[in-house]
Amino acid sequence: MARVLIVGCGCRGQELARELNTIGYAVRGTTRNPDRRKDIEAAGAEAFLADPDRVGTLIPALAGVTVMCLLLASATGSPEHLRALHTTRLEMLMQRTIDTTIHGLLYEGKGTIDEHLLTAGAELVQRKCEQSLIRYAVLRAERANWLTEAVTAIDALLAPSSAGAGPTAA
Repeated sequence: MARVLIVGCGCRGQELARELNTIGYAVRGTTRNPDRRKDIEAAGAEAFLADPDRVGTLIPALAGVTVMCLLLASATGSPEHLRALHTTRLEMLMQRTIDTTIHGLLYEGKGTIDEHLLTAGAELVQRKCEQSLIRYAVLRAERANWLTEAVTAIDALLAPSSAGAGPTAA
């Protein structure tokens, strides 16, 4: 059974956790707010206190994880904060995943924050994953299809492939 880490396990993350749990995946979801742990656990995920603004707090959450989902396309904060989250902090996180059990990464590339910032984040994910031979997918689904496309992308990241690293359909 694969373990999936959802970084940014808010409303959509919890919806995804419930679905993945139903399918049979082990799910771990991060939150920076200890008061939200109960909601994550109610969704069938192991709650893990970590903050994507402090990459070092995420590293212990990666233990035994096969696919990491970065659901940060609707994060809140100042423009500078969001820029760092999808550039320098994302790059640092990507660098730290090289020596982990991560075999796939799902990056949410459509949300409420600036489209150009998400495009830059998706390009960074592509470049780093291809360098590290990690499979990846960029999720650009509309809200109505979001859950189905997210699960399909995760399944594709876990599917056997002779092609090695590279994008999967999402």
